[in-house]
Amino acid sequence: MGVLSEFEGKESALHVETVSPPSLGQPSEHLEDLDSIEQTQSSRYAWLVAITAGVGGLLFGYDTGIISAVLVYLNDDLGKVLNSSEKELITSITSGGAFIGAIAAGLTADRFGRKGAIYMGCFLFIVGAVLQAAAYSLTQMTVGRLVVGFGVGSAAMIVPLYIAEVAPAKYRGRMIGLDNMSITGGQLISYGIGAALAHVAHGWRAMVGLGAVPAIILCCLLPLCPESPRQLIYHDKHDEAAIVIRKIFPNGTEEQVQQKVRHIAAHVAEAKALKGGKGQLWLIKQLYVVPGNLRALIAACGLMAISQLGGFNSLMYYSSTLFALVGFSNPVAVGTIIATTNFFFTWVNLMVVDRFGRRRILLSTMWGMALFLALAAVAFHWIPINHDLTLKSTKIGWPAYVVLVCMIIYVSFYSSGMGNTAWLSSEFFPMEVRSYGTMMLTCSCWGSNIIVASTFLTQMENTTPSGAFGFYAAICFFGWIAVYFCYPEVKGMTLEDIREIFKHGFGVNYARQLQKDMKLKAKVDTESV
Repeated sequence: MGVLSEFEGKESALHVETVSPPSLGQPSEHLEDLDSIEQTQSSRYAWLVAITAGVGGLLFGYDTGIISAVLVYLNDDLGKVLNSSEKELITSITSGGAFIGAIAAGLTADRFGRKGAIYMGCFLFIVGAVLQAAAYSLTQMTVGRLVVGFGVGSAAMIVPLYIAEVAPAKYRGRMIGLDNMSITGGQLISYGIGAALAHVAHGWRAMVGLGAVPAIILCCLLPLCPESPRQLIYHDKHDEAAIVIRKIFPNGTEEQVQQKVRHIAAHVAEAKALKGGKGQLWLIKQLYVVPGNLRALIAACGLMAISQLGGFNSLMYYSSTLFALVGFSNPVAVGTIIATTNFFFTWVNLMVVDRFGRRRILLSTMWGMALFLALAAVAFHWIPINHDLTLKSTKIGWPAYVVLVCMIIYVSFYSSGMGNTAWLSSEFFPMEVRSYGTMMLTCSCWGSNIIVASTFLTQMENTTPSGAFGFYAAICFFGWIAVYFCYPEVKGMTLEDIREIFKHGFGVNYARQLQKDMKLKAKVDTESV
């Protein structure tokens, strides 16, 4: 299959040389012919599965949004009024827990299947929500936030991976986008709940307790979803995989169903051969020692890190604090405008990502993020703010409205582009390292989250708001340049096809030629019918 050549000369792959493409049943060009079912119309069943799994995104989104309101209304309910460092602690500890949760899910996803990790994420989120709602000290709140982080990390890592393996190739971007819609929907719901409970005594307890609801809903619906066909075949359950494939592609013939099973089975056999009974540490190492895997890892994790370090999560975590800082009297309500913008433009991305492609959308939006963050940095210069982030004047002037408008436009660029596209990058990894690659992708998310959540208020104090937002603008600008050189277009390709791209550098030009060949083939097939 070509991937074997990347292992040549590597002592860590001693048993790989005994496997050749013919031993997998078909040459690569014939394997492509086994995937004709992808050209048939998929069913609503695939969409229902993606929507159900996407509820897991609510866990991530709700927690991200609700902490913004909680920080404003905690007052002294934890025994004292929290300072900036303590607020950063209870915000960032969830990201730390998510980092660990993502690793745990990644290490167990192949052994126990994708659904097992989702169940565990839901259980942990429920426990964490209860612990937070019952907290009466900073320590209790921190523990609850940590447990929630374990659950959020597990769900955030496994849900897009599960959807990617279930979805038809031509709708994969949109279906993974449903998870992103759930994330932004969860953020919007959390802002609405935060605003509704703003003047309720100890209302923040209800805010965090309600976070258990999406986890309970997902636990109830998940039994209706199948295991990923690729995972079923990986565990030698070919008949069960065929049943799932029939449900996803009801218009396919029985021969096409069996061809799809053989197509996946050939790649699974190759993945197993590459693993060769090796342990998890060896498999993780393959992400770094195999050039194609490393390039996929750099492209995927690099975009994810930029999406988190580019300022958006500081806005989500601290939007209420930020808008209170510039003088708005109802900062949670103002933050709801940001959450609504985020939700709407996530929907826009969902509608266009498979039509226009990941790369084109990124290049069309990231420059706008950098521009409006820079404009916000300039506007902050005219807002009279003390070193301890208090206003010198309670009057809301024109700079505050400029900041708000810049943030709304920035979020529209972010949500229609990088914010959602970064989560699609799990499709870059070959099956033998896909769960580990997705684990690293999610760890990049939460590792970057830890940095942002634990430093934002301190950075604002030490470098001024203008310096902080100018720094975020620079990250977005240089990220835009990196995407141009290192992020290939993979729309419409099967997961098995994508593995070939990163064998040709970062594959930008190779992928472009492959897209042209796919269009030409589709045109010829249409004319021949």
